[in-house]
This record gives sequence, C-alpha cells and structure tokens, in this order.
Amino acid sequence: MIRHDEDVITEHFARSASVLQTGATDSAFLATIGRIVDAVEQALRAEHKLMLAGNGGSAADAQHIAAEFISRFKFDRNPLPAIALTTDTSILTAIGNDYGYDQVFSRQLCGIGREGDVFLALSTSGRSPNILTALRAARDMSITTIGFTGAQENPMRDLCDICLDAPTDETALIQQVHIVAAHAICGLIETRLFKECAASSLAR
Repeated sequence: MIRHDEDVITEHFARSASVLQTGATDSAFLATIGRIVDAVEQALRAEHKLMLAGNGGSAADAQHIAAEFISRFKFDRNPLPAIALTTDTSILTAIGNDYGYDQVFSRQLCGIGREGDVFLALSTSGRSPNILTALRAARDMSITTIGFTGAQENPMRDLCDICLDAPTDETALIQQVHIVAAHAICGLIETRLFKECAASSLAR
C-alpha cells in the first residue's frame, strides 16, 4: 500500500517532536547542556575561543553555530570568537592531500588552538576518525573537549570532557537535537555575557 506524502511528513514531525520532548524532560540531558554553557562561557570570559568541527551535516551545523557566536543570536552585541574548522577548502584539501583526511581538523587545532580554548566536536555516529583524532589532539593541548553525538555506544565519549548524547540513534533526528541544543547554548551565553544588551532588547 502506497503511503501518502502527508503521512510520511506527519510521521517525521511526530518522531522529531518526540525526541525533542524526551530531551526537554530529561534532567541529565538538560544538566549536560548547562555544563556546556558554563564551560564555554568561562573560556570566552577568559578571552579564549570556541572551535568547532564535524562532517557532512555536522559540518554545516558547526558553521551554523560559529555564525551565531560571531554575528549575533537574539540581539546586537559584540562578536564572540568562534571558528568552524570546516570552511577553508585550501586548508582542508592541503591537509587531506599531504597528511590524510584523518588529520584535517587536528592539524588546524595544533596550529590555532591554545590551552584554555574549547573544541566542540559534532559526530552523529561518534566514530568519525578525523573527529576522534582532533579530540585527542585537543586533549593533548589542554583544550576543553565537548562532544555532540547520538545515543549509541561510541568511542567519542571517552575523549570528551562533556558529551551531549541526543536521545536517538537516527541521524537526521540527532542533528535536529544538536541544533536545538546549540541554540539554547548560544542564547544563554549571549544573555550572560551581554546582560545590558539583553535587557535593552527586551525593553524595545
């Protein structure tokens, strides 16, 4: 029996809403987001930076999140230092060609990362070799490591100081949880660091 397009769409939205509701009512999940907010806020207050990386859709998410910090999220304020390590094709292809694709993020971390920075790694599987290599490099440099992944067991968790596990093993839904969580993180950090700007925005 052929399913109508609307049924497929409705089912997808229902699964998405269910997963987001699971996260919204999970105290451990929410506490992890709070720990991430605290870690990133502390680094930014100390004039360190946030670096992000992922592959495929997670690369796009890394760029999206970096843009929220550099540009703005909810209101006008000074830019915050965030860099997506997924954007420079010359760097990515040079490292991939000369050192191997596994090194495309770790090589950049070694070049621009400093002790006290934060590295946010996104991997729905938690098994991407270049992400795991980058997390090891970040730890060696005393860079705080934060992971965004899914519910399945994976080696990424052991390499992260803080790891947010989306409560699903479906790739598309993991990514949806990641970006919703990232928006919550951006919003909280922006409000904490720019209280006067936040108050002014609310007053309008």
